[in-house]
Amino acid sequence: MTATWFSQWFPRRKPVIGVVHLGPLPGSPRFGGDLDAVLERAAADADAYVKGGADGLLVENFGDAPFFATQVPAITVAAMTRAAVLVVSTARGRPVGVNVLRNDGASAVAVATAAGAAFVRVNVLSGVYATDQGVIESDAARVMRLRAELRSPVRVFADVSVKHATPLRNETLEREIADVRDRALADAILVTGAATGAAPDVKSVARAKLCAGSAPVLVASGVAPSTLAGLDAADGFIVGTALKRGGKTDAAVDKQRVAALVRAVRAL
Repeated sequence: MTATWFSQWFPRRKPVIGVVHLGPLPGSPRFGGDLDAVLERAAADADAYVKGGADGLLVENFGDAPFFATQVPAITVAAMTRAAVLVVSTARGRPVGVNVLRNDGASAVAVATAAGAAFVRVNVLSGVYATDQGVIESDAARVMRLRAELRSPVRVFADVSVKHATPLRNETLEREIADVRDRALADAILVTGAATGAAPDVKSVARAKLCAGSAPVLVASGVAPSTLAGLDAADGFIVGTALKRGGKTDAAVDKQRVAALVRAVRAL
């Protein structure tokens, strides 16, 4: 049985969580000099998700590439806090998450706690991965101690075999999930494909669900109406690219695409 808190957050089965991809923030190479414009776009995307029927939202600093492997600068934390507060106010009571790329889980907890968000996403909470940012190691000790210190209610959603990364340990998916759940203390498990917009292996989703216990398992890349049938073992979906105009990750959110995916999920 899936955790009670998840069912309380998302009364409808198999929730759809839309990703608000922030434009480049101050301090990043492609920042255009107008933070207000970035925030206006974030609010518009969040509103499109809400109007399309999404069950939750996730804010991430997608436009800040190239990413720091771990700790981000103070200006990124400040800008993301402003964005998270804005998205929370636009979400109309829906749960909102924060992901500080590439793997600053502690800053995500701080931002989410200050902004009144419900959860964070941490790409590498457990294990060691080779990525385009270099080698990234587990962030669980820092993340979980900060959450306890702040007495924060935020939940931690953690990836296993995360996209754009190769694990440096030769572990089975079942072992990875056991470690991230029981030793890193993740509240929910995320399964992705190899890259942004790529669907995970269908069998991996089913295996993850079988061994995750009460922890919710969500598919966090490659979700679209055409791929849902093979991913129906999941408890929910985190979606960005497929819900953008033309299916392009950096485009604006298309509420018609959101509504179409929500309908398809409800029909599972």
